[in-house]
Amino acid sequence: MKVAIFGGSFDPVHKGHIRNAEYILWERKPEKLILVPAYISPFKQGIQAADAHHRLQMLSIAFTGLGNVEISDFEINREGISFTVDTLRHFSKIYSEIELIIGYDNLLSFDRWHEPDEIIKMCKLIVLRRKIDGNMPDNKYFEQAVFLNSPLINISSSEIRNRLVKKLPVEEFIPHGVIEYIKQKKLYSA
Repeated sequence: MKVAIFGGSFDPVHKGHIRNAEYILWERKPEKLILVPAYISPFKQGIQAADAHHRLQMLSIAFTGLGNVEISDFEINREGISFTVDTLRHFSKIYSEIELIIGYDNLLSFDRWHEPDEIIKMCKLIVLRRKIDGNMPDNKYFEQAVFLNSPLINISSSEIRNRLVKKLPVEEFIPHGVIEYIKQKKLYSA
């Protein structure tokens, strides 16, 4: 069974995540797309604004009704820093073929990930387009990656968090149900 794993902080989940998920399902045709929210991202320690269980719930709300999508609480249940290599070790016991979905900006720093060579052994690295300013240096993992001509999404969770703190509109970026959840739980307030 071929699965695609799409991880991240999802803090908060936004329409760009949904659009990319739809594209992955259409373009790569995995039997299942597994969304894996990080408990603590190694590169974003101290940045996340919403508790892991809130981010997990927002993902459930945002992806209700999108077929072939599963939301995994694996990294959240493990707690601590979420290393992709550990997540892949877990899922490789269950699935025979794994594609790891990352953004282009993640590929630029992939050589600084925890055990990147082990990650490459366990999966096919699939890279989504992201808006990057200027020419960026690459690393040896560029040769092993499959690049998708995915939609160019110009939405970031950090921008959305800033807008929420300033009480600016976010309806164009976040699904309605997620906005209602954020309001109800008073997330991302100053």
